[in-house]
Amino acid sequence: MQYRPPADSLGNSVTLHDPASLPALNDFIEGFIACEARAVNVLNAAADTSPMVQASCAALHMFAESAQGPSNARPFTERALEHAPRATDREQRFVAAVAAWVHGDLPRAIALHEEQARLHPRDLASLKLGQYHLFNRGDSPGMLRIARHALPAAADVPYLHGMLAFGWEQCHRLQEAEAAARHAIALCRKEPWAHHALAHVMLTQGRIAEGTNFMASMSDTWTGLNSFMVTHNWWHQALFLLEQDRHAEVLALYDQQVWGVVKEYTQDQINAVSLLARLELAGVDVGHRWADVADHLAPRLADHVLPFLDLQYLYGLARAGRMQAARTLQNNIATHAATRTEAHERTVWQQVCVPAAHGLLAHAQGDWATAVEKLGVALPRLVEIGGSHAQRDLFHQIWLDALQRNGQWTAVQNVLQPMVNGQPESARLARQVCAVNAALGLPA
Repeated sequence: MQYRPPADSLGNSVTLHDPASLPALNDFIEGFIACEARAVNVLNAAADTSPMVQASCAALHMFAESAQGPSNARPFTERALEHAPRATDREQRFVAAVAAWVHGDLPRAIALHEEQARLHPRDLASLKLGQYHLFNRGDSPGMLRIARHALPAAADVPYLHGMLAFGWEQCHRLQEAEAAARHAIALCRKEPWAHHALAHVMLTQGRIAEGTNFMASMSDTWTGLNSFMVTHNWWHQALFLLEQDRHAEVLALYDQQVWGVVKEYTQDQINAVSLLARLELAGVDVGHRWADVADHLAPRLADHVLPFLDLQYLYGLARAGRMQAARTLQNNIATHAATRTEAHERTVWQQVCVPAAHGLLAHAQGDWATAVEKLGVALPRLVEIGGSHAQRDLFHQIWLDALQRNGQWTAVQNVLQPMVNGQPESARLARQVCAVNAALGLPA
């Protein structure tokens, strides 16, 4: 009888030193692509020196998005690389990609994930990891291209269609995004990434009431997810409610669903910063809530994992009144930017993140003219720092607020009225444009 090596749940052969590790490895693969908390179960198999197990453990440590991530991950990549020569070509490529990430070589990591998607299109954990890196570098066409490599080999997997949906949406191809998201949900109603992609589409198209009802109708499936996915989908629901001026409900969602799941995690922290800031920009008193968030941001002054994260840490600290910490972070960002050697990183940190940090701190300090100037420099290139359209919209709202507070009413009107035209259901924007029209002596 011919020997058949073990395979993961997507049919990719794996080299395991301990066959009992296969369920834990599958938990990582399935949990990662389905945004489920069980992905961490692979750590239970960490004693197995098999390359895929070790590389998966390393990836989990990197997903903490903390300054300690690489040092925590490095022992796992070292073991993975040591045993990789006896593994398959696919496994060696996955290990090399994770090791490149740990060592800060994202161009190499991305190239390896893209190659993997072409050669092994059912390695969806590699594909999703490649999308993650491309997203963080603002390369939405790359996100879509890498996902399309998996068709038709993995067309039966609902999570692939969720990845495609988000890639289409980030490329502003909203019709294709909605079709892919709805196909994913038809294959598996519990596909939170597809819910998330469709929420993006509906918010962009101004389908506020429909989006609210859709997310509410899917929320019963948001169980067993990692903290980012559950808090972020509730964050999206909060954005729909915020557009309707349903402020009490937004505050309740913040308290019950958005903040407090894993307060130490970066993504939970930026969800909280973004929602509190938007509430305040909408004229809502958020009470004491900034203080608790700032307590968890304070240890991140030297992280510099992603510019998108640093900017929100800085603004959160400043809104909480921790001005010395915010100034320290701004200085640290400038110092870090000056030391970047990789071309993309150097450009983004120096030419986008540094002026944006200056502008955000100026806004928090009430220096409206400087906020307008510095954010105006950064905003046209903000896609380069990563994050989604919906997430980066926070910085546009802050800039618009600075314009208004600086008395630049004509500029505000020219920016705000087209937004109102595209979002006729938004009570928030309608209320804001009324104030602008009154200041300019225009009819309501």
